Amino acid sequence: MIYLELVLSFLQIGLFSIGGGYAAIPLIQNEVVANHAWLSMGEFTDLITIAEMTPGPIAVNSATFVGTRIAGLPGAIAATLGCILPSLVIVSLLFYLYSRYGQMDAMKNIMDTLRPAIIALIFSAGLSILAVVAFKSGVFDPGDVDYTGCALFVAALFAMRKLKLNPIWVMVFCGFANLAVYGVMEVLGL
Repeated sequence: MIYLELVLSFLQIGLFSIGGGYAAIPLIQNEVVANHAWLSMGEFTDLITIAEMTPGPIAVNSATFVGTRIAGLPGAIAATLGCILPSLVIVSLLFYLYSRYGQMDAMKNIMDTLRPAIIALIFSAGLSILAVVAFKSGVFDPGDVDYTGCALFVAALFAMRKLKLNPIWVMVFCGFANLAVYGVMEVLGL
């Protein structure tokens, strides 16, 4: 039964994650953290980090990871198939419709109305992940601020937006900086 649960959960994610990987993050979070408790919020944040760093779409990488964690290789196959099946069907159908009716105003209007919803999904996912980075408990609580996480977030944002540094190097730097900070704190007993 776990295989069916994995297929159905990731089928929903694959079906409703219009807008790509970042738009899928809140859907993945809802399924794997809230609905099934397959991962904790901290593990989910790690999952998104790993899925983002590895080649391939975030949703597919997440499905493979969760499936492997829950039910081994067969679970990975079930979750991944559930995730990609809707895309295969939808993209094939959209290709047909767009090639046939792409110049119609109605099709252009439909595409234009999807953009705000996609931006809202991405923004929502970003806020959820920011809460885990900025607050030790993962919940917006001014008394529980993780100053190291906040400083690294601001530094990474500055490095990528203003200095235009390669995101890979920014992640490597943040990883080493975080290790150094926590190493110093461990030595000092803080």
